[in-house]
Amino acid sequence: MTIGELADRFALRTHVLRHWEATGLLSPAERVNGRRRYSTRHIARVAMIVRGKAAGFSLEQLRAVLDASDAAERRVLLLEQRAELERRMEEIAASKTLIEHALECKAKDFTECPGFRKLVEQLANGPAVAPVETGELRGHLPG
Repeated sequence: MTIGELADRFALRTHVLRHWEATGLLSPAERVNGRRRYSTRHIARVAMIVRGKAAGFSLEQLRAVLDASDAAERRVLLLEQRAELERRMEEIAASKTLIEHALECKAKDFTECPGFRKLVEQLANGPAVAPVETGELRGHLPG
């Protein structure tokens, strides 16, 4: 696979792959007639880099996982990354709950709505906001 084909496959620009090679994140491709040729091993590694970056991990964190000396070390790193993803997913779910309430709230100012304020209080008291049943708190006017 050429550099252009690999880049297209993951919606990347070719300079990104060159940068990853230069920094050691991606092993250099074999050269055929002076042109880079990537293997299935490269494809798998690029997939992990792309998905890891989308999940918010740094290139250094990804390098540590991809270049771990053994399976046990890799497992520890992956468990740490999974825990961080789970924490972020809880934060995203809490944000989504607040946004959904604001979208459906009938109050003139949703920040004055008792239901919204209850969600904010829950958020302040813990890491996650429990989803609210449709209509349970929505549409309440400040009282």
